Amino acid sequence: MNSFKNIYCVGRNYIPHAKELKNPVPSSPFFFSKPTHALVEANGQEITLPGDRGTIHFEVELVIRIDKPYKKGLEVDELVGGMAVGIDFTLRDIQNELKKKGYPWLIAKGFPNSAVLSNFIEFPGIEECKKVDFALLKNGQQVQIGNIKDMVFDLQTIIDFSAEHFGLGKGDIIFTGTPEGVGPVSDGDHLSLLLGEQVLGDCIIKLS
Repeated sequence: MNSFKNIYCVGRNYIPHAKELKNPVPSSPFFFSKPTHALVEANGQEITLPGDRGTIHFEVELVIRIDKPYKKGLEVDELVGGMAVGIDFTLRDIQNELKKKGYPWLIAKGFPNSAVLSNFIEFPGIEECKKVDFALLKNGQQVQIGNIKDMVFDLQTIIDFSAEHFGLGKGDIIFTGTPEGVGPVSDGDHLSLLLGEQVLGDCIIKLS
């Protein structure tokens, strides 16, 4: 996990998710970031999250890894070498208060262990990636399912936007947005990260 550089996250990139939280659909890509201390791999272990800061919501996402320096004109299949399924954990009550005040979301999004990742697999190319859904199971029940073909802003747009505004290079990862169905986690919940029928990672939530 320490080999990654920047962690970029795309918000409101699926229309049904924006609507379920009563947020407007953005007209251009909407980004935030997480510190590297947020990263943790889901390899079957307990993952500790804060249990004293209000409701914590899961948000499952497809995550891409940039494997070469960005140059304008390079396409997704040339830049992306790996993909994973991740969870963007959000302190929802805190985020709602921050939004009301017009403050940044970092406290609600950047706490330790708030960026969970499965193991990475080789990126098969964008067209093949569109043929496979990613999903989250909570205690064996599917709670979210998504496909990148339904994103508001596609992978090429996301990559070019992040490169232009923040810089993008080898080792950067991008959480590409969550579909509808986000919800709260409880102490002891077992979460499984799926790509198609394959479980790429899992963890047990410990609230403390």
